[in-house]
Amino acid sequence: MRAAIQQETGRDKLEVLDDVEAVGFGPGRVRIRIRATGLCHSDLSAMNGVLPQPAPFVPGHEGAGEVLDVGDGVTGLRPGDRVLMCWLPACGDCPSCKRGQTHLCLAGFMNAGTPNFRRPGGDVFGFAGTGTFAEEVVVPADCAVPIPDDVPYEIAALIGCGVTTGLGAALNTAKVAAASSVAVIGCGGVGISVIQGARACGAAQIIAVDPVAARREAALRFGATEAVAPEELADAKARITGGEGFDYVFEVVGKSATARTAYETTRRGGTLCVVGAGAMDDTFQVNMFELFFDEKRILPSLYGGGDVLRSYERAIALWRAGRIDLEGLITHRVRLDGINDALDQMRSGTALRTCIEI
Repeated sequence: MRAAIQQETGRDKLEVLDDVEAVGFGPGRVRIRIRATGLCHSDLSAMNGVLPQPAPFVPGHEGAGEVLDVGDGVTGLRPGDRVLMCWLPACGDCPSCKRGQTHLCLAGFMNAGTPNFRRPGGDVFGFAGTGTFAEEVVVPADCAVPIPDDVPYEIAALIGCGVTTGLGAALNTAKVAAASSVAVIGCGGVGISVIQGARACGAAQIIAVDPVAARREAALRFGATEAVAPEELADAKARITGGEGFDYVFEVVGKSATARTAYETTRRGGTLCVVGAGAMDDTFQVNMFELFFDEKRILPSLYGGGDVLRSYERAIALWRAGRIDLEGLITHRVRLDGINDALDQMRSGTALRTCIEI
């Protein structure tokens, strides 16, 4: 079968090869034919080494498709079922799951160390234990979540990561209050989803911050009340909040420099929500006096900070009701052969989400 492979960490281009085999099928696992997958910035971060991932590997973790086969012991799934990919399934038995923090379960991360694919030259891993830039993938059954018939594959794929992450940061982690002021730093697909989540919560003012003009324009279409370039943020803070700072500030870039800007843009007693996935050697610093004196809440948000299955259902309900726009997030479409064009579109900031049709 065909798949796009990152041969070595640090390479800018993927190789689309046709000698790849999905492996590992057996009890408790399912084989999925991928129909659509989104390109998430985390895929780029894995390619350049910001996020740890053994190589060679097949990127992609935001996918949807149909079940081809189920292994022994699998219940609730059968061939032909339409599913989205959950890259962080909950085991149900670990301390995090028992506390109700299923999004902190480590079982899904452990999958990343087991090869999902094979080529004549040896084993190939799947990013985050999945690897959706391939025609087929074998994953644990908990990674395959059934979707209703009215949800297109490309929409389901987005819900599998970026939409759930962004909406959840606003609804689950920060719990944005009605009539509050919000700033979102970084307005790609996840940042736009944060904006939509803040709007669904009833925020009065939503300021989008991004260096790319096209993304600022898009943010306004998705519910931002104003969009500014990073160098204009200080003026917006002074003008909109009287210099006090915003009630909620979301950092959706994954860098300590923008996290520090977000902290300084948050009012005393306000909430800084860190959504971007950054590097292990990039340290965010606050001094002990300001931490005590300003009493700002610093809340990281992993995968939307809540039960992901419930978050999927909520995203579908909001989409059906017309409360959020998911079709509009897809600004580009390519086939698997065009994957490197999709990478360039994301690096340049011209794409919110590129749908790879497989």
